[in-house]
Amino acid sequence: MSMPQAVSAMFRKAETATLVILLFIAAAIWAFVALATEMVDGDLRDFDEAVLTALRTPGDMSNPIGGKQVEIAMRDLTALGGVTVLTLITVLVLVFLVLRRQRASAVLLGVAILGGQGLSYLMKFSFSRPRPDLVPHGVEVATASFPSGHSMMAAVTYLTLAVMLARAETRPHIRGFFIAGAALLTILVGISRVYLGVHWPSDVLAGWTLGAAWALGVGLLARAMARRGQIEPDKRGEG
Repeated sequence: MSMPQAVSAMFRKAETATLVILLFIAAAIWAFVALATEMVDGDLRDFDEAVLTALRTPGDMSNPIGGKQVEIAMRDLTALGGVTVLTLITVLVLVFLVLRRQRASAVLLGVAILGGQGLSYLMKFSFSRPRPDLVPHGVEVATASFPSGHSMMAAVTYLTLAVMLARAETRPHIRGFFIAGAALLTILVGISRVYLGVHWPSDVLAGWTLGAAWALGVGLLARAMARRGQIEPDKRGEG
């Protein structure tokens, strides 16, 4: 293949990837809007109550299934979506990027995480959904319920970190590991919030969809900025 043909093929591949990402973002936003609409109309109540009830011992709504050890594990997992843990991990990745001389990427990452946090607070304030009153809460909570802040910020933070770390990695299997690990952490945090009774399942689904849309948007922005030379190029050479 000649050089012009290789460049053309690379361009087509990049454009296809951009289109796929845009479709995923649109689907995630559509899902969030659908969930929010159904929640406001009260159509999710039966679904939410059925899931919460299924996670409790029959006849005792104060006792989650699985025993004390599972409950302790869920508290540990839910901390992975808390502000303290997410801030610590973000700072560590920022330092990593700076040490790799990817300062522009570090700035983009910091702004993206802070922006996601702001969006989470705005959504909670806008909907002001009360926390579940069907079961006792397994941990202390202070803010509104929809969307789940832990679930959304886990998606925003872990998926965005995975995207930025993947840009600094040339090996496909390592890049895939970053994304898969981030997705797993995000899912576990969301499950823990429902198990502990501090969120309705629809809160978590909304947090996942909005957080994923944000993280994908950051990834798309990073690709566009890299092509313009505003941040460091992707190590695969696609930036």
